[in-house]
Amino acid sequence: MPSVKVYKMDGSEAGTMKLSDKVFGVEYNEPLIHQAVVTRLANERQGTKSTLTRTEVRGGGRKPWRQKGTGNARQGSIRAPQWIKGGVVFAPKSRDFSKDMNKKAKIGALLSALSKKVADGEFIVVDKLAVKDGKTKEMVAFKEALKLDKSAVIVMDTNDEKVILAARNIQKLSTLPVAQISTYEVVANAKVVMTKAAVKKIEEVYGE
Repeated sequence: MPSVKVYKMDGSEAGTMKLSDKVFGVEYNEPLIHQAVVTRLANERQGTKSTLTRTEVRGGGRKPWRQKGTGNARQGSIRAPQWIKGGVVFAPKSRDFSKDMNKKAKIGALLSALSKKVADGEFIVVDKLAVKDGKTKEMVAFKEALKLDKSAVIVMDTNDEKVILAARNIQKLSTLPVAQISTYEVVANAKVVMTKAAVKKIEEVYGE
C-alpha cells in the first residue's frame, strides 16, 4: 500500500496518507495510456476542413480550345487541378475523427497513469485547498510553497470557483474537479496535486 506525505497550503507537512493499492498501486500499462490519450485528442478534432475537387468548382464546362492544331497542350476544362482557380487533387473533406474506448479500458488507463505519478514522486496531496479572496497572488504563493516549477494540475473534490478564479491566469497551472479527471490531464502535466477529499472520492469510486 503506497503512502504519501500530506502538505498544507504553506508547504509544511501535515502528516501522511496511505493510498489504496487498487487505485494508486496499479501496474503501469503504457499502451493503454497511449490509447486513452490518442482517443481524447482525436475526439477533440473538429474535422470540418473541406476544399473543392474539379467536379465541384463552378464553371469550366466548355473545352478551352480545340484538341489539335493550336500548339498548346490539350485541355478539357479550365477547372482541372493544374489551372489557377482549378480544383484540388485528393481534396480534404469533412470527416469524423472520433474514436471509442470502452469504460473498463478508460478506468484502467487512468489508474495506471495515477499509479505512475505516485511511483515517480510526482503526486502531491494537500490537506485542503481554499483561498479567501480569489486573488491570483494566493495561488502564486501556494505554487511556490509546493515548488510547482513545471506544469501541474490541481484536482479538487468540489468545483471551487474562488480557486479556479485565482489560478486561471497562472501559466502551467490548471484546475479541475475530481469528477472530470482523465488520463490525458494526468500525463500532460508534470505533477498532479490533489486534495485529501478528492483522493478519498477516487478511492470510493474506483477502489471497490
